[in-house]
Amino acid sequence: MSAFLFISDIDNTFVGDDDALHRLQHQLNIHRQTYGTKIVYATGRSLYLYREIAQEKSLLLPDALITSVGTEIYFDPTQDQYDPDWAKLLSQGWERDKIEAIATQYSALSPQPSSEQNQFKISYYLAEEDAIEVIPNLRSDLSQTEYQTKLIYSGSQDLDILPSYGDKGLAVQYLREKWKVEPHKTVTCGDSGNDIALFQGEERGIIVGNAKAELRQWYFSHRKPHHYLADASYAGGILEGLKQFGFLE
Repeated sequence: MSAFLFISDIDNTFVGDDDALHRLQHQLNIHRQTYGTKIVYATGRSLYLYREIAQEKSLLLPDALITSVGTEIYFDPTQDQYDPDWAKLLSQGWERDKIEAIATQYSALSPQPSSEQNQFKISYYLAEEDAIEVIPNLRSDLSQTEYQTKLIYSGSQDLDILPSYGDKGLAVQYLREKWKVEPHKTVTCGDSGNDIALFQGEERGIIVGNAKAELRQWYFSHRKPHHYLADASYAGGILEGLKQFGFLE
């Protein structure tokens, strides 16, 4: 056993089965105390909503927190200050107001609450039947500008417009480089479309058994030897994957 970097989405991945969550947190906490393993949550939630679920589920305090689909990184999630170096990277080619003005031309897009918006994230609700037409057209409109953006659609309802450098996977790369952790000593865990970016690098990847259709489809089209689709769901699937990769006994 040795230290590793553990990264997990929260909703329906880390959280979802309280008994399995208790077992997983117990083992991760011991591993961190014994070997120096680092724990990171990578969530679509805002800092505000992360704090709600962290209190509700008594989550372990992470060594870093990636919020809002990778657009903010906090090294102390008890404080409100996000990492300024990450923000500087995201600001390149990003003009929030002008990008939002383009998106508002689509009536099918319904803005999410202000708590789910930030400087580098423009979020909407978008019905699945409308997404087929809206997403490619919006992507085409944005591609004709000088702005550097990406669209992430997940859960058949959430559309996020982000800077081109803003996603969970690139935030993980940033932390890996900062902490000098090799890919084979890093494991990522997720369940939905906004977690796909977590599995596009060389890190070990665990897809929990309750994963949504969009992530399962991606897995079967792109799977590699360092990806693992668990049989068990939620934290139970994470435990299964961590043992499969040899991170836990």
